[in-house]
Amino acid sequence: MNNTPKVKLGIVAVSRDCFPMKLSEDRRKAVVEEYKKANGDIYECLTTVENEKHMAKALAEVKAAGVNALVVYLGNFGPETSEVLLAKSFGGPVMFAAASEETGDNLVGGRGDAYCGMLNASYNLALRNVKAYIPEYPVGTASEVAAMIAEFVPVATALLGLKNLKIISFGPRPQDFLACNAPIKPLYNLDVEIEENSELDLFAAFNAHVGDPRISAVVASMEKELGAGNKMPGILPKLAQYEITLLDWLEEHKGAREFVVFANKCWPSFQTQFGFVPCYVNSRLAARGIPVSCEVDIYGALSEYIGTCISQDVVTLLDINNTVPADMYEAEIKAKYDYTLQDTFMAFHCGNTAAAKLTCATMKNQMIMARALEPNQEPNITRGTLEGDIVPGDITFFRLQGNAEAKLTAYVAQGEILPVATRSFGGIGIFAIPEMGRFYRHVLIQNRYPHHGAVAFGHYGKAIYNLFSYLGVKEVGFNQPQGMLYKTENPFK
Repeated sequence: MNNTPKVKLGIVAVSRDCFPMKLSEDRRKAVVEEYKKANGDIYECLTTVENEKHMAKALAEVKAAGVNALVVYLGNFGPETSEVLLAKSFGGPVMFAAASEETGDNLVGGRGDAYCGMLNASYNLALRNVKAYIPEYPVGTASEVAAMIAEFVPVATALLGLKNLKIISFGPRPQDFLACNAPIKPLYNLDVEIEENSELDLFAAFNAHVGDPRISAVVASMEKELGAGNKMPGILPKLAQYEITLLDWLEEHKGAREFVVFANKCWPSFQTQFGFVPCYVNSRLAARGIPVSCEVDIYGALSEYIGTCISQDVVTLLDINNTVPADMYEAEIKAKYDYTLQDTFMAFHCGNTAAAKLTCATMKNQMIMARALEPNQEPNITRGTLEGDIVPGDITFFRLQGNAEAKLTAYVAQGEILPVATRSFGGIGIFAIPEMGRFYRHVLIQNRYPHHGAVAFGHYGKAIYNLFSYLGVKEVGFNQPQGMLYKTENPFK
């Protein structure tokens, strides 16, 4: 994924002046050894922080080493002022963790009290308005802390990505798509940049690429990817021209930012003017780590990018679309899988899901748009969707949203795509999420989320939830189990 940051981890041990510094240093060395053994490289800062002068020295060392994500490790109680100033001055993602005691045979000279020190560290972080990643249980042995650091990496990746992200949009939301409203103030609160453009800007740039000498190479790439699914080869040159247009715009407009995603208008006038639907191109860019959300869904693009950073895999954006018919459930799901009918639903979009995430990717035309634009005729301007059932397996469905009050809200739920044929059209799958019916009513409807949700292919709920917490989202919705009532759920049902 060339459109996501590369994390360079560093670890700094801290020590309170009334505890042996060597205890903290030895424990740091053990953590580094365990992390390298299981996960890869981490920069070990050899300056242990006991006071503010040590803090400045350690900070200079990690900066010189190119560290962009820092672990502050309490090998003993720790100096609460210096350790928090280190986190504040670092300017990037910071994690705090602490050492547990090793043995009952060494609880005099070898007792570190970091269990106690984490409490003071957390209080001082709050006093100084410093954000930090604190694991679920942040005290452990060397191998346990190494595992905590590994869980910090995807969160740090997303945080670094957001800090260097620009979202480029084209056009306003379509009529009657107010659910995809995009108050931009929360984006600035996240340090995300936004460049909003007209559809005319995109159209002019597209027309400037007529006859571009690179088109033939992109068409060949498309033909290779589609294989037997290349059912509408005549539309590929226009799609290739559009892909080049977007990639050139990205390079010319990224400015001071390192990473870019798109949120683009894709109907209703797009087809009549451009002469195709852009879904397949959207899917190809998503496969390269450059999500392109449909219907100018700016927070959908933001959510997709978060999933890309955390999963280091292709993501997609889908409508939470339609129910599974009862007869399909009874015949193909009920006896095979432990889900109720209300746990299942179909998620769909026209054709923006990458070919690698479809069981049999086929180029088709957008049937819904054709009803209005090309009724009863051979498809022309509605060609360009990539269709097929989405591959079965584990998924995480999630969204970070700037709501109508310009406040950040979020949800995350884990489930799976069932290996059951959809018998439908578009890029579509039968999804199953435990307690989806209650989640649908008391999170999605109650908190006014739009119909678009980002999908990561795997279970990444823990990392995504931790990221949303780090970003300051006050309440992250999730699919609560039976017996755990939502605030708005009727207890007498």
